[in-house]
Amino acid sequence: MTEADYLRLVDETNAAGPYKPTWESLAQMEIPAWFTREHLGIFIHWGAYCVPAATDEWYPRNMYMKEKPAYTHHLQAFGPHREIGYKDIIPMFKAERFDPADWMALFRRAGAGYVFPVAEHHDGFQMYKSELSHWNAAEKGPCRDVLGELRTAAEQENLHFCTSSHRVEHWWFMCHGREFDSDIHEPLQKGDLYWPAMPEPADHEDQFAEPAPSEEYLNDWLARTAELIVRYQPSLIYFDWWVQHRAVTPYLKQIAAFYYNCGVKWGKRVAICYKHDAMQPGTGIADVERGGFDRPMPFPWQTDTAVARNSWCYTETLDYKPSSEIIATLVDTVSKNGNMLLNIGPKADGTIAPGDRQILTDLAAWMDVNGQAVRGAHPFKIAGEGPTASPAGEFSDSKPIVYTPADYRFTVNGGKVYATALRCPEDGRFTVRTFARGEGKPRFWGIIDDVRVLGYDGTATWHVDAEGLHVDAPGMRSEWPVTLEISAI
Repeated sequence: MTEADYLRLVDETNAAGPYKPTWESLAQMEIPAWFTREHLGIFIHWGAYCVPAATDEWYPRNMYMKEKPAYTHHLQAFGPHREIGYKDIIPMFKAERFDPADWMALFRRAGAGYVFPVAEHHDGFQMYKSELSHWNAAEKGPCRDVLGELRTAAEQENLHFCTSSHRVEHWWFMCHGREFDSDIHEPLQKGDLYWPAMPEPADHEDQFAEPAPSEEYLNDWLARTAELIVRYQPSLIYFDWWVQHRAVTPYLKQIAAFYYNCGVKWGKRVAICYKHDAMQPGTGIADVERGGFDRPMPFPWQTDTAVARNSWCYTETLDYKPSSEIIATLVDTVSKNGNMLLNIGPKADGTIAPGDRQILTDLAAWMDVNGQAVRGAHPFKIAGEGPTASPAGEFSDSKPIVYTPADYRFTVNGGKVYATALRCPEDGRFTVRTFARGEGKPRFWGIIDDVRVLGYDGTATWHVDAEGLHVDAPGMRSEWPVTLEISAI
């Protein structure tokens, strides 16, 4: 199909379907029920930008900016930009050891319920078979329909297949190559990898930045997204942040209506994950990049974060978070009615880096013991207790949060309350003040019948008094959060 075919299909589908490209109509959508059960998803940033294994996933832009480390790295590793540009790195992206079944089995063991490979990042290279551009992984680089193979492998592991598009930022992403003698030069034509390379806005958050994306470019974006939807039928779609630009909004409404109407045809609920209030409340799933909320929200939401602080893709200088921090973030997020979309970045050859694999392996071990506190769980009447407050807002994970043994997060599942100590007390003695009895109105009116320390092989004792629920598990040691399972009569 051509771009014109896809644009016509969008119009016809929206004319016939129940969803129209208005916020009022889109607000009729319902978040898929599975999303509120499967609280852990896996994000995958993988593309030709992994070949240099330097700086981060913005390497394709920064390699053309003389003040950036990526520029110097490119000169040293590959040579002058006019002779070897980003387009010349793509053939080096061979993915010769790519095994999608191995990936999905690892994600499933880690406790994930859905997977979110990036279909197209800002670099403009599609990781899927496309009729709209020859710059795609089925024709260049790996010469494989990467997205299609991941979808098949995900379904075999009963993982919900989702995908993301970061295409809209490509409007300006490659523009700095025009500023000196590089391989990005006039004339740039539609269909070129680098097109259109328009001037970059001084403020990426400016919803009125000029030059605004043109009708020609936005029709291209709309058709590419429609192709993704038709070919791969994802359960969720994620759009990166620049879709909040005023020029994109009418097209965003069109593609949202088209996607939701397709979901009706497929017989399943689908949803769009969005950031920066690009969509109106109730028309999709709100996402907070590398951050979250400081209290429970009355609506399901998602945080997207990564195993490393300094990059979303694989590099040789990743600053990995400890597994204990990632597990604590997961529990904290679920206690506030959210999901965690955890990003990993495979190497250019298709293997998952040892550091990423170790974190996923640690997650698997923790979920084997404590999974009831997360999978299928819902918020308690309060999110938690303790002296350490999780910061609210985006990009709040640049520094680790140091929790104490007095910090707990609460969830409920199967008629039981789960109190997860975000840091295990060294003496094995737990005190949860929320469950205190005595004067005043307690936060928990139920009568506790039993308390188990998940993962503890010994015999734990417990009692409740005016200070709280006290649990003694002699010899209990863990570098990860520890969960108390509380049953009532």
